[in-house]
Amino acid sequence: MRKPLLLLLLIPTLALAQKPAQPVLGKRSVTLVQDKSLTFKDLNKNGKLDRYEDWRLPVDTRVNDLLAQMTLEEKVGFMLISTTRMAGDFVFQANAPRTNTPRPEISSGFNEEDLVQPNNMFTRKPLAVPLMSAAGTTKGVNQFHLRHFILRANPSARIVAEWANNLQALCENSRLGIPAIVASNPRNHVTIDASVGLSVGTTAFSKWPGELGLAAMRAPKLTREFADIARQEWAAVGLRKGYMYMADLATEPRWQRVEGTFGEDADLAASMIREIVLGFQGPKLSPNSVAMTTKHFPGGGPQENGLDSHFDWGKFAHYPGNNFQDHLKPFKAAIDAGTSAIMPYYSAPKDKNMEPVGFSYNKAIISDLLRKQLGFKGIINSDTGPIDMMPWGVENLTLHQRYQKALDAGVDIFSGTADPGTLLETVRQGLVSESRINESVRRLLAEKFVLGLFENPYVDVDKATQVVGNAGFQKRADLAQRKSIVLLGNEAKRLPLRAKTKVYFETYYDNGREGNPIRVNKPTQSVGNLEFVSTKDEADVVLLWLIPNGGGLFSSTSKPIELSLSKNRIDVAHVNDLLKSKPTVLAINFSNPWVLDELDASATQTMLATFGTTPEALLDVVSGAFKPTGKLPFTIPTSEKAVRENLSDVPGYREGSGYALFKFDHGISY
Repeated sequence: MRKPLLLLLLIPTLALAQKPAQPVLGKRSVTLVQDKSLTFKDLNKNGKLDRYEDWRLPVDTRVNDLLAQMTLEEKVGFMLISTTRMAGDFVFQANAPRTNTPRPEISSGFNEEDLVQPNNMFTRKPLAVPLMSAAGTTKGVNQFHLRHFILRANPSARIVAEWANNLQALCENSRLGIPAIVASNPRNHVTIDASVGLSVGTTAFSKWPGELGLAAMRAPKLTREFADIARQEWAAVGLRKGYMYMADLATEPRWQRVEGTFGEDADLAASMIREIVLGFQGPKLSPNSVAMTTKHFPGGGPQENGLDSHFDWGKFAHYPGNNFQDHLKPFKAAIDAGTSAIMPYYSAPKDKNMEPVGFSYNKAIISDLLRKQLGFKGIINSDTGPIDMMPWGVENLTLHQRYQKALDAGVDIFSGTADPGTLLETVRQGLVSESRINESVRRLLAEKFVLGLFENPYVDVDKATQVVGNAGFQKRADLAQRKSIVLLGNEAKRLPLRAKTKVYFETYYDNGREGNPIRVNKPTQSVGNLEFVSTKDEADVVLLWLIPNGGGLFSSTSKPIELSLSKNRIDVAHVNDLLKSKPTVLAINFSNPWVLDELDASATQTMLATFGTTPEALLDVVSGAFKPTGKLPFTIPTSEKAVRENLSDVPGYREGSGYALFKFDHGISY
């Protein structure tokens, strides 16, 4: 049936007549202006409605209007992202108490007599208060015109939310009222290496498996749900940008950042990155999003000898297997999913076809490959400190020339410094044009407009405390922890343990500081009707959970890395004594693909792999309360010789015969 002509003519008129939806405006000091019964914030305090203040207008229009009002000093300050500090924040002090010092997670169902010891990740009392240092954040906002910050402290949800509101109020009171954006490294994972810049460790947020554990689940829907839950927690406290996640492939088993990857397989990592970006950002960036910074382009995994390019001795990436294209797959997935930003790594390529300079300086990698070939239109965010700390391949250039080369390559925002003076001098000396500065500032401003920060950057502090780490979120995280555990071997048919089995449950973790690494766990609640005993002599079965520890990224040296358990703070003699003394269920936490050839031959008869989880999750799998479903996210090599001979850019399952003890994707069930 045809619609009447008059009705058809009226439809576009009615659409045009619809009143735009008034967004919620959050403010502290600015006045509001009215236009046709709608309300807007007078951010520049001039008593009228400027185009950049008009939320009805397209983002490009708002960006251009604001850019025209910014001084060169304001633009340059806008191109830095700096770590911000809180009073009582000790994260950069050696041997200072930190809530995120790595130690395996033990929950409240266990004896926790050492929860308030110094240097213990279990410390519950927040070490920071919502007070901004007059010599830090306030100076950064008012004098250096900074509007991008990285929060590395680990306080309570309330404190983060209050601090974020104070920061936004400070920015609102500035000349143009441009809001800040606060980024963070991951805050939702059980992790071993919580070094600054890698992870914040155990926090008030919901606690999920490590990134390798998420990949081990092989559960795309639950991965998306994780990202959406984390998004809600982050947004609730005012964290609107993630310095995450790593699209790097763990093809070099010795690399010290394997724990933060989604494993060695390009297709699996691409799938994970896609779900993560869509979960945090949504189908497109919006006021409900947390913007992602996918890292480290074009893939930080293939490092020589596993040594990391934070250090001079690890500055080269190489491609002995000619497998460079595989490392691009997860980044292509991130771009397709709409990632807001991409971070190049420090590494310089050791390849005759590439300029041997750090990727932040490499025009062929950023402008030609990332921009032109892969079509990325978002923000290029340097890693922390390539200008003055890790200038690999451009050591002979001055600081001004380094800025010039990085900007020519395509970097939009520089991480690791709060002082815009050198970058400002670079422009004033004519090494970089103001039009090139404008190009980057446009991208950075657009992100803030799309995120809705100009309308309302503030959060509800009370709501934040209810959202972060709530029981419903943690219930889903608990499921993920169980799904992340991989059963490697059950040759002796020891699992699941039968009811009434007497279990001696020992965790072995040496963090290099606390003396005896052995911890005897006796759950206070019933687990599968198992009976937990205090000594191995009383036990029918020993449950031994090894948590090897290489010492963390920033304790590395120039020596090639070894993956044998004895080289990673495990007393192999003690382990073998247990294996020989009693029927043993051996669980090992893999933050790298450890070499296990020092263990007694009986070790693999009943063996599980964990990737950052809780004792409760492990016990549920051991007791049969949860049937194991996880699959290995990487290959576990047979020996140190196999590791030394590996092709750093090739996944373990494609290495030669004799390389694998357990291959990628291995995992059995009961």
